[in-house]
Amino acid sequence: MVREGNHLSVKVVNHVPNNITIHWHGVRQLRTGWADGPAYVTQCPIQKGQSYVYKFRIVGQRGTLFWHAHISWLRATVYGPLIILPRLGVPYPFPKPYKEVPIILGEWFNADTEAIISQALQTGGGPNVSDAYTINGHPGPFYNCSAKDTFKLKVKPGKTYLLRLINAALNDQLFFGIANHTLTVVEADAVYVKPFETEAILLASGQTTNVLLKTKPTYPNASFFMAARPYVTGSATFNNSTVAGILENKLSPNSLPSSISVKNLSPFKPNLPALSNTSFVANFANKLRGLATVHSPASVPQNVDKQFLFTVGLGTSQCWQNRTCQGPNGTKFAAAVNNVSFTMPTTALLQAHFFGKSHGVYKTDFPREPKIRFDYTGTPPDNTMVNNGTKLLVLPFNTNVELIMQDTSILGAESHPLHLHGYNFFVVGQGFGNFDPQKDPNNFNLIDPVERNTVGVPAGGWIVIRFVADNPGVWFMHCHIDAHQSWGLKMAWIVLDGDLPNQKLSPPADDLPMC
Repeated sequence: MVREGNHLSVKVVNHVPNNITIHWHGVRQLRTGWADGPAYVTQCPIQKGQSYVYKFRIVGQRGTLFWHAHISWLRATVYGPLIILPRLGVPYPFPKPYKEVPIILGEWFNADTEAIISQALQTGGGPNVSDAYTINGHPGPFYNCSAKDTFKLKVKPGKTYLLRLINAALNDQLFFGIANHTLTVVEADAVYVKPFETEAILLASGQTTNVLLKTKPTYPNASFFMAARPYVTGSATFNNSTVAGILENKLSPNSLPSSISVKNLSPFKPNLPALSNTSFVANFANKLRGLATVHSPASVPQNVDKQFLFTVGLGTSQCWQNRTCQGPNGTKFAAAVNNVSFTMPTTALLQAHFFGKSHGVYKTDFPREPKIRFDYTGTPPDNTMVNNGTKLLVLPFNTNVELIMQDTSILGAESHPLHLHGYNFFVVGQGFGNFDPQKDPNNFNLIDPVERNTVGVPAGGWIVIRFVADNPGVWFMHCHIDAHQSWGLKMAWIVLDGDLPNQKLSPPADDLPMC
């Protein structure tokens, strides 16, 4: 737990056989891109027996974020909360809660996740799905042999609790709710929002949400399930299960009526949205609005210097010679942005950029829009093959950026949670079908849009974000569903230094892992 304005110094020592890096998900990392953490983007991995000290400052942020491994699929189990309190003396913009509780949603695999993704990439097929979801590491009573391994939150009646919700699941967006309770959303991705009430929330993979929970004053010694299950789009196999924890509304046994036996009380169950309830997801997203106050302004760019259109979705690539792969029609599954499936380099991109040694590492010709336009959400084209490359986009310092992200129907429409490193952005518009550049901008919200670091591109739809490129460095942007990221649904931006000393990327530390 830290406070806004704190300087952090975190030494990570690798005691496992795998190479490792740690990403501080959602931290702006202003001029400290060397501490961001994605392997082969801002640093090379920390090898077994080696260490690296991540040094950065929390600037202008407060709320709930998290940290996780950022290489291959190691983040399946290597993650934890990063709670940023306001500066001393600065209150929350909502009533102070009685208690604060982190709730981390995760996934559990019985098999080694490194073996799972390795096999999938070797066969070209889809990876095996997880065996359970977890709440604070506990699978709960709905799985075999797990009844004793259930997260329990004991609360007092009539009190207000702040739940800091984090979706650390590897490959799933998740609905969450608590039976017989209304949640008041007050923050998303460590940015305050206009409070609103809901019986359930959606957390895309990589998103965080703070909610206020007012416990029941008239249900002494009652128990309520808190539960999560997936939001499903696309046609891939998924883990169709539900994880549950228990909210225990505790009073002393002497306060119970004599006719009630504590042992006979069973938890109430929440009514979560249906697995593919896209209308709930859209309505929930539209309720998220920034505070837009003096202390929490919505500094959304009103003018645009550079506009980009990115198609995001799945595709295919050729199988190896004389082999048949397990993707569609004997191909390999792939994923791409503007039909470019990103090839990870073997030298860290930031290292190559900073030292002027980009030749042979990356090119700066990432397409600003699709090279071939088509009916993105209609009948898909016959050719679903992607191109491969390590292509980046260059932005001058302080560029006002508008990015339109468009889902495609290639291999089926699907929602993709996109995470941008090093930045927050404003979600100014979203909808279904193909983005209409003539009509849709008329409905943009430039007054109080929600500010995020991870946002779900709607299945069969589009979303528009704006941000100011005021943080020099190399910044990864990728789907936070790791199966899609492994197939290539990722890219990177280079933001150039500004003219002033405080607009330039700081040099790397001596212990930075190099390659």
